[in-house]
Amino acid sequence: MEKSKANPVVVMGSRDDHEDENDPMRTAETILRLIPMALCVSALVLMLKNSQTNDFGSVSYSDLGAFRYLVHANGICAGYSLLSAIIVAMPRPSTMSRAWTFFLLDQVLTYAVLAAGAVSVEVLYLARKGDTAITWSAACTSFGGFCHKATASASITFAVVACYAMLSLVSSYKLFSRFGAPDVTYPSKAIEIPAFRT
Repeated sequence: MEKSKANPVVVMGSRDDHEDENDPMRTAETILRLIPMALCVSALVLMLKNSQTNDFGSVSYSDLGAFRYLVHANGICAGYSLLSAIIVAMPRPSTMSRAWTFFLLDQVLTYAVLAAGAVSVEVLYLARKGDTAITWSAACTSFGGFCHKATASASITFAVVACYAMLSLVSSYKLFSRFGAPDVTYPSKAIEIPAFRT
């Protein structure tokens, strides 16, 4: 009979059970979550007030689905940024479910805002350059003020994307550094098992 090591006991959990109240990373993350809120509100208000009327007619952000999507995406992002900043600012135990929630929501918001900025830039490109293949003339020559405000709103939205890309890195670091591979410990008593030799 040979003695062998017993089956390992897996102990899962956070490496840091409680977050420090004066943790500089928590403060930095709170600020980083408030910055996109301000940017989203700026892009949202700028687009909501974007309309122009002249001799050629009138145009408003609500006439274009891409700009309506930009407004909705920025509104959702602003609300989430405020709520997540409040939650992060309050010191509380770090749990795996909380870390996973932030990680997933940060990813979803990043891609949602990125999509809003991308479709808005596509519409702006068509408004500036036109498309002769479908006889779509350039509209920005007639509605320059509208195009300038829409461009500013889309540019701010891409600044939001940059902030959320950094937030995604922070939330993934917090998740995978604190809740890494499980610790393996062996019980003090060894279990005897028969060994067969040839």
